[in-house]
Amino acid sequence: MRMEFYRPVNQVLQRYIEGYYFISPEGNNERLHYWTFPNNFFIVSVSRDIEIEANHKKITITPSLQENIIANFVSRYTSPIEVLVEGEVSEITIYFKPLAINYLFDNAHELLQMENTLGFNPFADFIPAMKRILLENNRTFQRQSLEDYWMSKLEIREPGLMESIVSDLESGLKIEDIARNNNFSRQYLNRLFTRNIGKPPSEFYRIHRFRKAIKKQKDIRNLTELSYESLFYDQSHLIRDFKQLTNVSPNAFFKKADTGNANVWLFV
Repeated sequence: MRMEFYRPVNQVLQRYIEGYYFISPEGNNERLHYWTFPNNFFIVSVSRDIEIEANHKKITITPSLQENIIANFVSRYTSPIEVLVEGEVSEITIYFKPLAINYLFDNAHELLQMENTLGFNPFADFIPAMKRILLENNRTFQRQSLEDYWMSKLEIREPGLMESIVSDLESGLKIEDIARNNNFSRQYLNRLFTRNIGKPPSEFYRIHRFRKAIKKQKDIRNLTELSYESLFYDQSHLIRDFKQLTNVSPNAFFKKADTGNANVWLFV
């Protein structure tokens, strides 16, 4: 099997989609095994002719004798998920940026409350459209069709309050200061953030900081320096968060993780 990762060609979609990948039944290896670690994306996967077993720790995908299109999403997880793909499988997985689904789905708040689900079917034409895309053999046409589909569902709006709050949080501004600057209580900010992102700002920032450290690690080999560059209080703080989010120490994690990959949330 082969996994190919892409970023959107459409410049408008680049604001909403971090990237997407295709798994194709090509090549000599009929087994794909990797871990996916906590992130702040809303992840939608669509597969053709498969059976899937899933829990909060592991997802196993195998070919099915019956024709089908199965879609699922994951919006929140705080520990690694093991993914095992056995046999010849066709799949598309899309990584939507924080807030993006609020511009795509009318029931975004309900989806965020569920955190994950099988049998995802948000639009009347979703399954037929995904089936056509999965059956397309030309990758260029396949990508164009996928991006055209999501553009057709997108309600484009100017950046608003939530975009400003997310930007402030990602820059390292304290939650208390963000609330004060917007004349909110911290409790109200938590409710607003959870409604629009699916998790409280403290969890979002902890994962964002963890991801920031992963991106920076390829240029910084010292954990102490990495801690301060990634806005941790100190090295022990970084170690504690890494153990909570990866189940291993930072040194053990970085020995196995290829942090130079464009899709740093996947480590095969």
